[in-house]
Amino acid sequence: MIRQQFKREELPMEQLQKLGLADWNVLHIDDDDLSALLAGRRTDMLRLENLEQQGLHIPALDAKLSLRRNENGSVELLAHPIYKFAEGPEYLTDAEIESLEKGEAVNVVKTISDGEGDKREVLVEFDKDTNEFITVDTGKIFPPDEINGIPLTQQQKKNYRKGKEVETEDGTIIQYSAKDKQAIRADRLALIASVLIDGGVSYVLFKGLNALFNKPQHKEPGRNFHQAMEKLSEAEAKQAAPDFKPENDTDEEISETISR
Repeated sequence: MIRQQFKREELPMEQLQKLGLADWNVLHIDDDDLSALLAGRRTDMLRLENLEQQGLHIPALDAKLSLRRNENGSVELLAHPIYKFAEGPEYLTDAEIESLEKGEAVNVVKTISDGEGDKREVLVEFDKDTNEFITVDTGKIFPPDEINGIPLTQQQKKNYRKGKEVETEDGTIIQYSAKDKQAIRADRLALIASVLIDGGVSYVLFKGLNALFNKPQHKEPGRNFHQAMEKLSEAEAKQAAPDFKPENDTDEEISETISR
């Protein structure tokens, strides 16, 4: 959910410049869209300019963007425009396709096989903005370790990967969403998620979250939100603090050097 799949220096700046989204190394997209790109997710709908497609010049086009790593290791930009017709994956039934398109189901989990017989589980959603089906390998969905400082159980993490709603002890309900640039929806406007990285804890404050499927959203945060906010503030202050020794230690070190 929070882990980055791409580094900022890997961004295809030349492609972004051609689309009017960058000038040299200066990006013209907001921080949330940039975070979505680096995390391997889609941005919100953006206005792209001066597109060349199959010999045709397109002055402007609204589309979402994502990144993909090629076989040679390079990173390219993918555009997801508004499609006239939605083409469902072949492994979905007509009923499942219709249910997703009509908004009767938020997602569908399927186990599929590749050409070599290997099986994998995928989560399928329908993006009404682009009129397109989105497929995500559930093994590549990273659930948070904590929500508002409350640890998620292994079963809750498993449910999150399958696109199910997960309720924490402080009453906050979350759900993974591939079509949201923050990759998470909730019954609260804001929450704090944390993940364990390299033995430490990384905190992320989510604000302005989209509501859960066909459910109301509460303006007030979960009961543990403010306590988690204090931990986030402490972590940010510690990270911003300069790394230097106290003056008395420095003086002692200097005096010892001089005496020698």
